[in-house]
Amino acid sequence: MSTPEKPLDTPVDAKAAQSHWTTRRERGSLWAVQLMISLSLTLGRRLTRPILWLIAAYFVVAAHEARRASQDYLRRVHGRHASLWQVFRHFLCFSITVHDRVFILNNQGDLFDIRMFGEDAMHRMNDMHGGLLLFGAHMGSFDALRAAARTLTERKITMAMYEENARQISQMLADINPAAAREILPLGRFDSMLQVQERLANGQIVGILADRSFGKSEMRPMPVLGTPAPLPISAFRMAALLRVPVFFMVSLYRGGNRYDVHFEPLANFMDYLPEEKEAVMEEARRNYANMLTRFCREAPYNWFNFFEFWNADTATPVKTKPGKHPDSTASP
Repeated sequence: MSTPEKPLDTPVDAKAAQSHWTTRRERGSLWAVQLMISLSLTLGRRLTRPILWLIAAYFVVAAHEARRASQDYLRRVHGRHASLWQVFRHFLCFSITVHDRVFILNNQGDLFDIRMFGEDAMHRMNDMHGGLLLFGAHMGSFDALRAAARTLTERKITMAMYEENARQISQMLADINPAAAREILPLGRFDSMLQVQERLANGQIVGILADRSFGKSEMRPMPVLGTPAPLPISAFRMAALLRVPVFFMVSLYRGGNRYDVHFEPLANFMDYLPEEKEAVMEEARRNYANMLTRFCREAPYNWFNFFEFWNADTATPVKTKPGKHPDSTASP
């Protein structure tokens, strides 16, 4: 017997929908992370990159849940069964961005070819308003954005993120450059909103990865790659309460030493009537889901949510006309 379908605006329990990602312990050990960081900083990026192939192969063999999640995602983005070679490429892309993070945090951003798109419009909006939010996702490398920000502008960018699930790696990378740790604002604390508000009031730019929840935040389905996926509303509610403009951000790894950083207008929460709040938030979430879909199509191996992002119990296929791509209804 099939379960009844739920409408797109039905709230989803975050723990059930994402099984919950914040409760998972990191794979690997502290000594392995320390060893890899030490080798990277001693031997350099080029000589240590071959090790990443072994790490990616290990994940293909040993990380069963992550492998299944990768295959599910790649099937959705390519429209066909994903081979183990494609899954390996997926893990390798993730390993490369984590590896590159070591050098970026070590103030070696000049090793990379970082190309910016849409930053002028983003900076103009920030100048007009005096503070804005950047909504990203677990795609590519946010550190590439921070490296570009240090070299191309003096503007302050703070990352607000849920750190507990990556505490070991965050601590190791903070040991490389303590200043980088001060650029991270932890979410999920009682004073998190006040800290974000303070930075925005000072004209700073605050980035949030809006594809995951802050603990047990309410989630609602929104079409991503043609199928409703439970997306949290926490970040959008925060933007509405703070009444600030929001840009979408993503830093895509393009191979070699190249990263493409994109900024696109997502929503403007500065002027809306109280009765329009829910509609404005819903439109912003739909725009966000559309951009996730578009950039997944553009750079599929940059998607780094290695868990069951789509939930079969709450997500139902998006119906399309014959001959149309499955995600055409969700494209911009």
